[in-house]
Amino acid sequence: MGHLLENLTLFARLLRSAGLPVPAGATIAAARALEHVDIGRRQDFRLALRTALVSRAEDLPVFDHAFRLFWSGPSGAGTKLDLRPLGSERRLGDPVVEMESLSGTDRSSSHASEATLERVQISTYSDREVLREKDFKRLSAEELAQAVDMLRELRWHPAPRRTKRWQRGTGEAPDIRALLGRLARRDTDLDKIPTRGPKPAPRRLVLLCDISGSMERYTRMLLWFACCLSGNLERVESFLFATRLTRITKKLRGRRGSNPLQEVARLVPDWSGGTRIGDALRTFNVEWSRRVLGRRAVVLVVSDGWDRGEPEALRREISRLQRSCHRLVWLSPLLGDAAYEPLTRGLQAALPYVDDFLPAHNLASLEHLAEHLNSLESVSRRAPVRR
Repeated sequence: MGHLLENLTLFARLLRSAGLPVPAGATIAAARALEHVDIGRRQDFRLALRTALVSRAEDLPVFDHAFRLFWSGPSGAGTKLDLRPLGSERRLGDPVVEMESLSGTDRSSSHASEATLERVQISTYSDREVLREKDFKRLSAEELAQAVDMLRELRWHPAPRRTKRWQRGTGEAPDIRALLGRLARRDTDLDKIPTRGPKPAPRRLVLLCDISGSMERYTRMLLWFACCLSGNLERVESFLFATRLTRITKKLRGRRGSNPLQEVARLVPDWSGGTRIGDALRTFNVEWSRRVLGRRAVVLVVSDGWDRGEPEALRREISRLQRSCHRLVWLSPLLGDAAYEPLTRGLQAALPYVDDFLPAHNLASLEHLAEHLNSLESVSRRAPVRR
């Protein structure tokens, strides 16, 4: 958010040069207001800034025009915004300055240096919005770094599971032990009967990520996705598979700021090879299921569904996996294509046993996944009703 805070300061200076009375503390108020809105929504972003920076109704047209010039204009260091047209139109009425006037204005006046403002990454908002919707396979190295920073900003709070332990002061069940203690102390104040409820605990997430050749264009970002999950949550188990299954949980722990790609690539023998999803799931069910799924975990399978194995083997193993977990979510990068249909033999065998079939091709889809996991029911000990 560093560039955004810098641009907020520059935007406040632009408004003051246009004649708006923006107090010194308004920039801080605007930054705090943005913490409570989705800055990915342009309308919410604009209204939050307008509420914090504008104090008079007659200044609203000037603010709206300055917002369009500043947050949607050309980006890049060294770009100049000529503030004199905005200031003059401010006195005469609603501003009618066109974008071309910003680059073609006469700067021969001795006061030109005071009337211009150098802009540093002005299109931060627009760049972030474009990056949210851009497919992972089309990201450049620079865009990948920016996308990773945005991915770290996501907050993952999966709904907790209900344990067999109880805690006082929650729920609606009467707390008999506390009630008997009051009676033993001859406490006659029984207007409010003490209650207790089940104690919540974090629900474990298990990530099974396909790194076969058909997923190669998405592997880098999905590994960062696994790394960020491990950095934000306490109980995350991560596995990679192509023709065999490899556990990378320990390699990702404590690596929130470092690149996991090189070290994990040395650990995995079948990187960018063929895909045998059924065999990989069988290895997980036999060797790891009881260790990591004992407390009804949520399982995320990230794969495009291209499988060289037998569909019957995949059907048998994913059915077993679904019965063992609380919820089974299949994430497919191919779902980002509106014309895509899951017609491969592997997906046709697996989808009847999948609780949620969701896309995972850009940052917006991962944000949707975070919202979905954060909204799951936490009161039931049982898995959801299966299709």
